[in-house]
Amino acid sequence: MIGRKEEMAQLEEQCASGKFEFTVMYGRRRVGKTTILQEFSVAHNVIFYSAQEKNDSMNLQDFSKTIQTYFDQDGLSSFLSWKDALEYISSRLKAERTILIIDEFPFLAGPNPSIKSLFQHEIDHVWKNKNLFLILCGSSVSFMVNEIMGYKSPLYGRITSSMEVKPFDYLESADFFPAYTYEDKLLAYGILGGIPRYLCAFSDRYSIKKNIEKAIMSNGAFLYDEPQMLLKSELREPGVYNSILEAIARGRNRISEISDTIHEEKSKCVKYISALLAMRLIEKKVPCGEGESSRKTIYSLTDNFYRFWYHYIFANKSYYEIVGPNAAAADIMKDISDFMGPVFEDICKQYLIIAAKRRELPFVPAVIGRWWGNNPEIKAQDDIDILALDKNRDNGLFCECKYTNRPMPMEEYEDLITAAKAFPEVANKYFLFISRSGYTEPVQKRAAQDGTALLSLKDLYKK
Repeated sequence: MIGRKEEMAQLEEQCASGKFEFTVMYGRRRVGKTTILQEFSVAHNVIFYSAQEKNDSMNLQDFSKTIQTYFDQDGLSSFLSWKDALEYISSRLKAERTILIIDEFPFLAGPNPSIKSLFQHEIDHVWKNKNLFLILCGSSVSFMVNEIMGYKSPLYGRITSSMEVKPFDYLESADFFPAYTYEDKLLAYGILGGIPRYLCAFSDRYSIKKNIEKAIMSNGAFLYDEPQMLLKSELREPGVYNSILEAIARGRNRISEISDTIHEEKSKCVKYISALLAMRLIEKKVPCGEGESSRKTIYSLTDNFYRFWYHYIFANKSYYEIVGPNAAAADIMKDISDFMGPVFEDICKQYLIIAAKRRELPFVPAVIGRWWGNNPEIKAQDDIDILALDKNRDNGLFCECKYTNRPMPMEEYEDLITAAKAFPEVANKYFLFISRSGYTEPVQKRAAQDGTALLSLKDLYKK
C-alpha cells in the first residue's frame, strides 16, 4: 500500500490501548478508506462487515452471518433485530482485544436511524468497559460528520477518535509513477488528483496522452463517466450540480458568475454549492490573510480529475465520441499547459506546506494561500500566486509560480516585487520563484544579487 503511514499508525495506537476505543473514519468515495481498513485487518483478527445498499432486513441478515462466523457459531439463523445482534456481540466479548469494523455505515443507519441509538445503548451499558475497538466508516461525509459525530447524534460523546481520509498530495501521488519524469508526474497529478483509485487507472508504461486515450476517453473505461456516475448515485437533480461544476471548472468561480452562467437564482446556487462543499468536491477560498466572511470569496474544485473532466469532456463529449479516443487525447494535450497553470499553483502551495513542516522556510507560516485585491502602490487590482504570513505579519513569503514553456522573464520577477508592496506592514519580505522551464539570465543574475530562491520541478520532488 502506498502512503497512509499516519492513518495506520493512529489505528495501531488505538488498537494497542487495551481499553474501549471508538473511531469514526470518513472521506469521499475512492479515497482509499476500505484499503486502509483491509490493510489494518491483515495484521489483526477482526469482525469486518461491509454494508451494502440493501434494505434493512437483508443487511441484518448479512451482519448476523458475519458476526456468527467470527464467533464460531455457523449455522445460526439471522437475528430478529439489530438489538439482538449487538447483544450477541456483547455476550461473546472476552478479555482479549475484539475489533469490530463496519464499512459504509450510512447504508445501515440511513434507512434505519434507530441503529445509532442501539449502538449508543450497547456502548454505554457494556462496551465502554470491554476490550473492544469499534470502527465505523462511511463515504457520505456530511452524514458521518452530522449524523454520527454531530452533537445531536446519540453517539456524540462516545467517540474517542475521528479520522478524515484525504486525497494524496502531489508528492505522495508521484509514488504511483516511479518511471515518469518530473514533468509527467506533474501532469498525471494535474489530471487525476490525489484519489488512489484514479491514480491506479494510469500506468507509467504509457505516455500521458496514451493514458488519457485508454483510461479516460475510451468508451467503457473506468474514468469515462466517473464524475457523472458518482453525482447520480449521491445527489438528486444532478443536472444542476453538473452545471455548477462545469462553470467553476471553466473559471466562473464567484456566486454571481456561477448564477449568471447556469441561469439559476443565487439562492438556489448557494444551496447546491453547500452540498458540494459537504462532499469535499469544491472548496471556498478567500484572499490569504482575510477572514471567512470576506466578500471576495471564490469557489474552486478540490479534485483535479473533476476539474479536468468538466473542463474538457462534459461539454465536448459528443464531439470526442465522433473523433475517437486518439484524436480526443491529442486535442486535449494541445491545451494542457493552460489547464495546468492553476494546478501548478496548488502544487507549489503544497510544496511550501511540506517545506514549512520540515522547518525549511525562513519562518513558520500561520496562513498560506493565494492573494488578490487592491494594491495601493499601483492603484489597481493585483494578485500573488502564493502568500505566506506569520502570526504577527512581521514575516511574509511571496511566491510566483510559472507553468510555461519558456524561461521566466525579468518582468515576472519585478511584478512580484511590486505586488509585495501591497503589504507595507510586513517588515521582513522573502521572495520565491518556481518555474517549470527555468529562468532567463537576467533573472538569474538579479536573484543572485537579491538572495532570492529560484526553484525547478526537481526541487518540488525532493524528499
